[in-house]
Amino acid sequence: MKIWTIDGQEYRLPNTLTRFQETMYVHLIQWKWRNLTTDPGIDGGLEYDTFLPARYEGQYALIYPGILDLLKRHLDDFPFRVHPRFNHVASSQAANINLFLPVLRHPQVNTILGAIKPDFAALAPEYFDHGYCLEYWGGNRKGGGIDPGPLGDKTAKTGTDADIAIAYTNHQGELCLWLVEHKLTEKEFTTCGGYNSRGRAVRHVCASSFSTILQDKNLCYYHDKCRFHYWDITEANQAFFANPPSATDCPFRDGKNQLWRNQLLALRIAQDEKQPYQRSAFSVVKHHGNHDLDATLADYKHLIGNSPSFSVFTSADLLAAADAVGDPALSEWIAWYRDLYMV
Repeated sequence: MKIWTIDGQEYRLPNTLTRFQETMYVHLIQWKWRNLTTDPGIDGGLEYDTFLPARYEGQYALIYPGILDLLKRHLDDFPFRVHPRFNHVASSQAANINLFLPVLRHPQVNTILGAIKPDFAALAPEYFDHGYCLEYWGGNRKGGGIDPGPLGDKTAKTGTDADIAIAYTNHQGELCLWLVEHKLTEKEFTTCGGYNSRGRAVRHVCASSFSTILQDKNLCYYHDKCRFHYWDITEANQAFFANPPSATDCPFRDGKNQLWRNQLLALRIAQDEKQPYQRSAFSVVKHHGNHDLDATLADYKHLIGNSPSFSVFTSADLLAAADAVGDPALSEWIAWYRDLYMV
C-alpha cells in the first residue's frame, strides 16, 4: 500500500496501478465516501480506501438495493462462494450482479438481451433461477462435497466457473446456454496456475506448442498431475481452435488461459447428452474504458478463428439496450449503475 496524491487528495491504494485502474479506483472511492463511509477497510493488515470497513461484511452495500432480495434468494437456492474481496469497491463479482439481475428479472429481458446477442429469442425461465445462475461451473450444488464439474477442476475455493450462466432459446427454438465472464478493472484475465505451481515437475514442459501438447497431454501439469479435462476437451474440439500459434510455448499460459477454460466449459456442456442444451456460447463483458484486456481478447479471437461462439461486449452496450426500453424502473437502475461505475 502507498499514499497516492491525486488532484490534491490523498488515497490509500495498491503500489502499482494501470492508468485505467487509477482513474476507476479514485472514482469508486469518491462514490464510497459520498454514499457510504470515508473509513478505510483492511486487507492484509493494511488500510485501503478501496475496501469497505469490516462492519459492512455481509451487508452487500455495493449491491443495487432493488435486487438485494433477489440476490439473497438466489444464494439460498443456488449457493455460491462470495469472493473474499466482495467489499472492494471494484469487485467484479458485485458489478456483474448489479449489471445483469435488473435485466434478467425485467419483462423486456428478451428485447434487451436480444440487442446484445442476435440469436437470443427468449429467456428460458424454467432453468436455473428464472433462467440464470451466478458463478456457474456446471456441477451439482446439492448434497455433500464439491462436484468437480465437467472440467474436473472445481474445489471449494478454486476452479473454472462463469460469472453468470443464462439459459435461453434461439430463433430456431433450440435451448442454448450462454456463459458470461465479467471484467471491471482487471488488467488481465486469470493466467495458468499450473505454470507456477510448486507441484510442477521437470516433465511438465510449458515450453511446448499447442500441437505438441495434444500429442502428449502429460506435458501439461493440469492434465498429468491434476487430471483436469482441459486437453481432452480441447482434443475433441480441435477444429474449434482453428489458428493455434506456431510458437513453442503453450498458448494458454497467459491470460488466454481463463478464456480457454470458460470456452471449454461451454463446449463440454453442449456436447453432454445428459445436459438439455443444444448449443452454447461464451462472452466477455467489460467496462468500455478498460482497454488493458484488448490485446488478449484479440489474440484469443484469432486463435479460435473468430468463431461466433465467442463474443465481447461492454457494460455500456447493455445499459444502452436497457435504456432503449424506456422503463422508469430501469432508468433508475441505469442512472445508479452509471454513477457508481462511471459508464
